[in-house]
Amino acid sequence: MDFNQQIIDTFRANAGEVNEPMQFGKSLVLVHVPKKDGAIRIAPLAAIHDDGAWHIVGSAGGSPKHPAWVYGLRRTEQVDLEIPGEPVKKVQTKVEELTGNERDAMWERFKAFSSGFAEYEKTAEGRAFPIFRLTA
Repeated sequence: MDFNQQIIDTFRANAGEVNEPMQFGKSLVLVHVPKKDGAIRIAPLAAIHDDGAWHIVGSAGGSPKHPAWVYGLRRTEQVDLEIPGEPVKKVQTKVEELTGNERDAMWERFKAFSSGFAEYEKTAEGRAFPIFRLTA
């Protein structure tokens, strides 16, 4: 079973809490990203919930390239999102990419959320990580 599918299955089986194969707790969401061919890809992503919205970042583990799902979000106005809860709840959300100072402030929050995000800056070859706000 691939790593992402293992996380997705664990998320859905445990009210959105994932502690295996990695320690995420309830900080993940599942984003239903439309692909170019019309199929849907489910991406388990770390999220910061703030003021009724979920924020996700296209870090790709510090790769110099954006993850494929970023392009899918840029092509759409709405996506389904699965959020932690008893039971896991699916909500339809509006997609907005953050820019400027708002993006920079949220990036600082992601780095405070997990030191791994700060480490990604070292290997991303100057790439600015896109950040999206998903609002129900």
